[in-house]
Amino acid sequence: MIDKIPEFKNPELLKQALTHRSYLNENYNDEEDNESLEFIGDAVLGFLVGELLYRRYKEDHNLKPKELTRIRSLLVDEKQLSKFAVQLGIGEKMLLGKGAEKDGGRKNPALLSDTFEAIIGAYFLDSSLTKVRPFVKRLFQPLADDIVCPNSEDNSAPNDLVDTKGKFQQWALAKFRENPKYQSNNGDGPDHAKTFTAEVRVKGKLYGVGTGHRKQEAEKSAAEKALKKIGLI
Repeated sequence: MIDKIPEFKNPELLKQALTHRSYLNENYNDEEDNESLEFIGDAVLGFLVGELLYRRYKEDHNLKPKELTRIRSLLVDEKQLSKFAVQLGIGEKMLLGKGAEKDGGRKNPALLSDTFEAIIGAYFLDSSLTKVRPFVKRLFQPLADDIVCPNSEDNSAPNDLVDTKGKFQQWALAKFRENPKYQSNNGDGPDHAKTFTAEVRVKGKLYGVGTGHRKQEAEKSAAEKALKKIGLI
């Protein structure tokens, strides 16, 4: 089990990865926040987790690309990445503004997830893909194994490898031959702690309303409410 952030040759890169924009807004300096590193980290994670799944499970378990994509989605969603951030002690190390600190930013899943991605991006720039790959593998492989080969009596993977949006889409297509339509607002609250609300409709009828710290999470929540409404979960 990995329980600490990897060592950096350039500590300034790590500092940037831990720096939220709210900190710079209050301290008025010329340093950069972690948003650009988060962008790189998201791309690096997507590639490395996809590579891990392809090499480990495609042939041995005969998983199709759609199934691999669904597993990757489960592994890199906000909830899971925030858990890795907690495991690595990232919350205590983040540089936050007073407002974000007061609003519980160190425990905010969205901030934790974003900072985790930023650290992955910074580690990639600080070293190389060769260094990042084993770090990602040690974190994600045990979880991936639990999804593909769960230790349960019915031997079924969580959500049958289909997320809530996928399940609701399947239902809508089967019943109405129409995809669900999602509509989200622009978020309420301060930038560091926005809450988005999403609605999902089929043929104009409202089936679910959900909230989340990202639009994607709000849409997943709306789909979950819809599945409960129609009795599928």
